[in-house]
Parts: sequence; C-alpha cells; structure tokens
Amino acid sequence: MRLVIVKNWWSLVLRGALGVVLGFIAFAWPGITLRGLVILFGAYALIVGAVSLAGALHAAQAQERWISLVIEGLICIAAAVVAITWPTITIFSLVYLIGAWALISGLFEIAAAFRLRKHISGEWLLALSGIVSVIFGVLVMMMPIAGALVMAFWFGAYALIFGVILIALGFRLRGVSRRFPAGPPMPLPAR
Repeated sequence: MRLVIVKNWWSLVLRGALGVVLGFIAFAWPGITLRGLVILFGAYALIVGAVSLAGALHAAQAQERWISLVIEGLICIAAAVVAITWPTITIFSLVYLIGAWALISGLFEIAAAFRLRKHISGEWLLALSGIVSVIFGVLVMMMPIAGALVMAFWFGAYALIFGVILIALGFRLRGVSRRFPAGPPMPLPAR
C-alpha cells in the first residue's frame, strides 16, 4: 500500500526546513516588532496552508483521505490572511490568533498520526509535532501579556523544534517510500 504522505515525504522536509529557518530568524532578530512578528507568522501560516492544500490535492487524486488536509490548509490560510490584512492588531489578538492556529493544527497532526500508525512506522514523530503545537498554543493563550519579544522567542523555539521534528519524519518516510513498488496508490481501508 502506498500512502500519499509517504510519497510526498519531501513536503514535510520542506515545511520543516521553513520552520527551522523561521526559528533562526526569530532568535537572530530579538528586537522584532509586533508588525514583523505578524508578517513572519502570516508568511509561515500561508506557506503551511499551501503545502497542506497541495497535499490534499495529491491525496484526492490518489483516492486517499484528504478532507483533514483541506481543513488544516484553509485554517492556516485564513490565519495568514487575518494576520497580513490587519498587521496593526493588538498583541492580545495576535497571541490568541497564533495560539488557536497552533492548537488546531496540533490536534489535526495528532489525529493524522493515529490514523497512520497502522500503515507506517515513525508516526510518533507526527504525533510529537502535534503535541509540541498544542503545548505551544496553550502556553501562548495562557500568557497574552508576555509581549512581542517573548512571543518572538516562543515562536522561534516552536518553529525550530517543530521544523526539526518534521524534517526527521520526512526523511524517515523517504526511507519507507523506497520499499513501496511503483504503481497506482491503493486507497486506505474504510473504517
């Protein structure tokens, strides 16, 4: 059985590399302004949303499950549009926007890991990335007065850890993809 996520392992590596780069930017630029943080978050959420929608398109073409990828992609793109359209939003709005985005994305990643556990090994990395997202989302929403500088460090740490985990998962799936024979993908079994 070939799963779309295994075939498209590179998209996880790309998403993880973007997270690592954004993490380094956030640490290297500690005096980041609220506007800069909004743009940084918006760009990241937009790219993640586009990658999720591309994955959904590939999954639909392969007759795999795709609806959760579409939902995640639309949520990420909506968060990016809100952040970029209103760059002067208050720190509280930004904190809750980023926290909700991380929390929802994390829950979808944990759910995807549970669905994949029967089909691939290493799904725990996807679950771990989801747990990191949920923890980040909760921490951000619990401390809205932390300020833009602390938010930049939190976002940087989150993006860096999340990125490294996704890169590891992507390369692990690359190894799995080499074991599958070439040919049309098989759909996931119905529950």
